[in-house]
Amino acid sequence: MIKITCTNCHKPLSLDETKLPADKEVAFPCPVCKTRLTVDRRNLDTAAAAPSGGSEGVHPDEQENHENDFGAKAIIVGADHPAVRQAAKLVGFLPVHYAEPARAREFYMQETPQVVFIVPPQITQPPLEAMAPIISLMPADRRRSFFILIADGLRTLDGNAAFLYGVNLVVATKDLGQFPQIYRDVMVYHERFYASMNSVLRAMHT
Repeated sequence: MIKITCTNCHKPLSLDETKLPADKEVAFPCPVCKTRLTVDRRNLDTAAAAPSGGSEGVHPDEQENHENDFGAKAIIVGADHPAVRQAAKLVGFLPVHYAEPARAREFYMQETPQVVFIVPPQITQPPLEAMAPIISLMPADRRRSFFILIADGLRTLDGNAAFLYGVNLVVATKDLGQFPQIYRDVMVYHERFYASMNSVLRAMHT
């Protein structure tokens, strides 16, 4: 992975250099502020080679746990799934993995990440008792983040399953390739819903 920073909002981004063309510059919008960014792999190959020299014996995922990095983060709780890490990066977040929900809760209370991916080793009937430490946060804390359950055997965008499992969104593992579009569409609805609810609450207190 290579790291770049948006020239406008200074958002740190991670890119998979193997997906960049080797012989030309590519342009893409910043996932946060939509500024047009350009990357040329020919200029990055030499620069990227230097830091990788001393990383022998280190698991790639350990190099990418951005717990102490500056930038918006997403927690992955449970199984450490490469496709979930990539999904987090594609929507502009630095993935931070915690196998233990209790440790994820501690991090959550300190950092309040915008997105929480719940990835149980295997899906069970609701509620997900193994994930209770992170799912059973107080409502005021829960509303600060968007909770996503990733699992096999579930249907993407299944609202009933999301309600029963206590999350905002359910995504089947097989659909992670389409995650950026799924996330954008759902977030538009989510923001409209909470804007309406907040305006009603404000009206009740005035």
